[in-house]
Amino acid sequence: MGSSQIQRIDLLRLLAGRLERLSADSHWARRASGLRGNIIKVLEETEATIEVPDKRLDLLIDAAFDLLRRAAHDLPDVEAFLKQLHRQELEK
Repeated sequence: MGSSQIQRIDLLRLLAGRLERLSADSHWARRASGLRGNIIKVLEETEATIEVPDKRLDLLIDAAFDLLRRAAHDLPDVEAFLKQLHRQELEK
C-alpha cells in the first residue's frame, strides 16, 4: 500500500466521522448513513489487507465531500440570525 493510498484511507476515516456528526433531523442524515456504511466497509477491507482500487476510494471521497457540502448549505446562518435578533431588540 503506497503513501497515496494511505492518505486516502486516512481521509476516508475523517470523512466517516464527519458524516456521523450530521444531525439526525437533517434530510441528509439517511444518505450520510448509507455512505458512511460503505466507507466503513472499505476501511475494514483495507485493514484486512484486501487491495482496494484507488478509483473506489476516490469515488467514496468525492461522494462524502459532495454530501457534506450539500448538508452545509442547509445549515442556518447563525450570525445573520443573531444580527436580526439584535436589530429587533433595538427596535423595541
